[in-house]
Amino acid sequence: MASRTQKIKVGITQGDINGISYEIIIKTLMDARMLDFCTPIIYGSPKVAAYHRKALNIENFNLNNINKAEDANNKRVNIINCVSDSIRVELGKSSPHAGEASFKALQTAVDDLKENKIDVLVTAPFNKYNIQSKDFNFPGHTEYLQNEFGADDVLMLMASDYLKIGVVTTHTPISKVADLITKENVTSKIKIFNQTLIKDFGIRKPKIAVLGLNPHAGENGFLGDEEQKIIIPAINELKEKGILALGPFPADGFFANNSFSKFDGILAMYHDQGLIPFKSIVTDGGVNYTAGLPIIRTSPAHGTAYEIAGKDMASPDSFRKAIYMACDIFVNRNDLEELSKNPMKSYDISKI
Repeated sequence: MASRTQKIKVGITQGDINGISYEIIIKTLMDARMLDFCTPIIYGSPKVAAYHRKALNIENFNLNNINKAEDANNKRVNIINCVSDSIRVELGKSSPHAGEASFKALQTAVDDLKENKIDVLVTAPFNKYNIQSKDFNFPGHTEYLQNEFGADDVLMLMASDYLKIGVVTTHTPISKVADLITKENVTSKIKIFNQTLIKDFGIRKPKIAVLGLNPHAGENGFLGDEEQKIIIPAINELKEKGILALGPFPADGFFANNSFSKFDGILAMYHDQGLIPFKSIVTDGGVNYTAGLPIIRTSPAHGTAYEIAGKDMASPDSFRKAIYMACDIFVNRNDLEELSKNPMKSYDISKI
């Protein structure tokens, strides 16, 4: 594991080989300045990388092939082959082979992360359908990583420099959302949110806005009673414990009148309630961060984008920001750990 003065080893999973993953990875790492602060290690396929580089007419980019993370050259972009050389790229198509390749890369990177061979994990987008198998039976990265690292609960957090939105329910069908809005779940997510804002983002006393589940936040129970029975009691309980959570706020007006700018974090009740405003406001450079894990994992705030795969149309901004954020959080956690080891001495001023 990197010390405070060493380059941070960033494990990068290839995602879906038929989408834009390699395009955003290559475009990001073509900038030599990335190597000033991190050592990238791609978990994927040199053959697939070469295919995408050719499709994009990129000539001035080379990879250092290695067998294991310990062999990484800190002055190069490294790649570990995780799949068979017979793998075939079919740009813009979802295929079982692509799903299998996504999982193998992810599994190898996670194994290395568990053994501290890499410091942080940045995952390129995969297809949530074609990756499903007997070995991967999860709605997405978030739930898989929660299981792999034994976390009691996690929070899917969409983050930028000025807007951070978490969600109580992640990849859940709308028909099942209300059943998962419980006082226990809302309380747990707010606690994780508060802790990650402090530990990972360096905010000393976070202010968190909590959105309502129903239109107009239930209108005092007239349009739904989850706010009265669940969300408000959860907020009040946490206030007594020193967590500054406020709400519930009606989601539409909250974003329409710019109220979001007054808070360090916003907790939405379900996926689209949080992600639609986030992606509308943060048009480029948003990052998906899994809060609540003992490890650091980020990803770009977009999907496989099959429709533009291989067309040199994909922006690397979100992926680049994902690497920046993972490294920033790594530094923040290390700094907090050092402060905890060497706290400032306290003095009894009455004796001075």
